[in-house]
This record gives sequence, structure tokens and C-alpha cells, in this order.
Amino acid sequence: MSVKNTLASFAVALTIFGGIGMAGAAEKAGEHHDKSHVERQNWSFGGLLGSYDKAQLKRGFAVYNEVCSACHGMNLLSWRNLMEEGGPEFTKKELKALIAEKEVPAEPNEEGLTHSEEDGSRLMRPALFTDRMLSPYANEKAAMTANAGALPPDLSVIAKARGIPHVADNSKPSAWYAAPFYGLMEYAGWIGGTAKDIATQYQEGGADYIYALMMSYADEAPAGVDVGDRSFNYVFPGNAISMAAPLGTLETGADADKDANKELDAKSRDVAAYLMWASEPHLNARKSLGLKVLIYLIILSGLMYAVKRTIWAGVKH
Repeated sequence: MSVKNTLASFAVALTIFGGIGMAGAAEKAGEHHDKSHVERQNWSFGGLLGSYDKAQLKRGFAVYNEVCSACHGMNLLSWRNLMEEGGPEFTKKELKALIAEKEVPAEPNEEGLTHSEEDGSRLMRPALFTDRMLSPYANEKAAMTANAGALPPDLSVIAKARGIPHVADNSKPSAWYAAPFYGLMEYAGWIGGTAKDIATQYQEGGADYIYALMMSYADEAPAGVDVGDRSFNYVFPGNAISMAAPLGTLETGADADKDANKELDAKSRDVAAYLMWASEPHLNARKSLGLKVLIYLIILSGLMYAVKRTIWAGVKH
């Protein structure tokens, strides 16, 4: 085979595989969320030296307690965790007031019963600091029955279970002749995005996703999109989400209520930060220790180099 024919065959192969790659990418984008609605936010806990904002965590807990806890539990968190350093740091008096009306399933009574003999309801007792933030439902089946078959997820580590794509993943060929190389461009962009995230210590993908999810509800689905009896959300995979807008929808247009939008933005940001803390409550301590370790290693490296130079000063290299 001549060189000309070989090059022609290679070009055809690139075009075919590039077209397949473009089709696959388009199909993938259609199945998953609209990346244009997910943007990285500036968080106080971002970067190498970031830390949680105690006031923001308190506001975020208020949003969870007043809105989210009606359907979602945080079974890996105890009430006493809200008093720990690096978190909302509620005082004992504040926390006692917060859980004053909370109840949890009671242990078997003296007769060994856990349910009332009168109506069969579960026996309850006042919550203690050591109790978990339980789901409001007795079990998963009860939760699904109350939510039209949808199971509200536990929010304990939801910020670690969610994330957003690298910014570089959104790269698109700028010209038709670049289409065959789209797969290679996307892979190179992913490598570059990963390297950048490592260098900047990016780990706020879960908080970014939660914030974007809260801000991306729409009152009506776009024309041609059927979500049935579910709510439309630009970020949620498939766009059809069983959870109705918990904090409201973003108003657009000239007559939009700017104050309502500002409140939605603040609440979304606060609850995202709180859920990030719940997923990684020791972030402040970890970053503080990591910085100390880095400083120690830098000093140790300098001392070791000085010792090496001193010991081998009389030996020609």
C-alpha cells in the first residue's frame, strides 16, 4: 500500500471514530445534567488554607432543620457533633433548645414493648445529645410510600457522594476539522483539569453540585421535555427530579423578585456548606495539620541538605 493510500485510510478512520466519539459525547450529555448550569463557587473552606465559616454552618443547619429534615435524615451524625470545634459550634444551651422538641424511637419499656398497645404507634422519647439525626420515616418502605415511590437519600455524606465534571470536560471542537480529535482533546483536557485540581486542592465538587441543584429548578419544563409528575431541574441527571424545589425557584425576566433570588442564593449556599461540613467535619483540623507538616518537611529538607554538604565538604564530586 502506498503512503498516500495509507494516509487516506488513516484520515477516514479518524473521521469515523471521531464521529462516534462526538455522538457518544452528545448522548452522554443528554443523559446527564446540563453542565452549563454548574459553576464552581468560592467557598471559605476552599484551597489549601480554607476553613469553615461557623456562622454560615449555623445558617445552613437552620435550613436543613427547617426544610430538609422533613424528608431527609443524617444518620451518621449525632446532635452532639454540632458542638464540636470546626463545625457550627453551638453551645450546650443552644443545642438543648434546638432538640427540645425532637423525638426518637424509645427503647423497650418495662414490659418489653416498643409500640403502643392502644393504637400500635411507635413509642417515642425526647432526643438526647448522643442520639443520631434520624430519618423522619420508620423505614425505607414508609419513606417511599410517603414520597410517591421515591426514596429520600440520607444526607450525612451527600457532599462526598456528588460532584461536578472538570471544567476542561466542557471543551468542544471549534471547527469541523477538529471533530476527529475531539476524544483526544477531551482526554487531554481531563488530564489538565485533574492536575489543576490537585495543585489547587479542589475538593468542593459536592458543595458546588448541591448549590447548583438548589438554584436550577424551573417552574415548567422546557418545550418538548416531559418530566411527568416530577419537577424539572437543569442539573439533576435526566432533568426529572422527584423532590420539588425545597427552597423555591430562581425568578427570571424584567419583573423578577431580586430579593427572593438573593434569599434563594444565600440559603442554597449555606445549606451546601453545612452538608459539606457534615461530610467532612474535620476539614479544618486536617488542613491545619497538613500545613504544619509541609512547613516541617521544608525545614527538614533544608537541614538535611546542610548536613549533607557539611559531611561531604572534603570529598570532590
